[in-house]
Amino acid sequence: MCQLFINADPQLWKSTSRSLRIDGMATSIRMETGFWTLLEEIARRDGMNVPQLITQLYHESIDAGHDLGNFTSFLRVCALRYLALQLSGEIPLDANVPIASLETAPILERESRARQTVRH
Repeated sequence: MCQLFINADPQLWKSTSRSLRIDGMATSIRMETGFWTLLEEIARRDGMNVPQLITQLYHESIDAGHDLGNFTSFLRVCALRYLALQLSGEIPLDANVPIASLETAPILERESRARQTVRH
């Protein structure tokens, strides 16, 4: 089983930094290539580039009252969540379907019910 992970392309876990500006402030984010690739796919689905996606995620997180003490971890979780939602069928595999076009309330409700079922 581990060979599937051990023999993966080492470029996937190579860390790279990208610099961008959020609200005029320069910042640098360091993540593994695999996460950057996923963020590129997410951004492309909605006609954005990665800096635009990251800026939007940052603003929407602030608006929702989230503590962004570890924003890079948040971005990694966004990428993993994207894959999980694809595997569950909530996000279509067809990359031509914008994520912004999905109805989020029913997806979040189904997830909430599933979490409650697991707890009981």
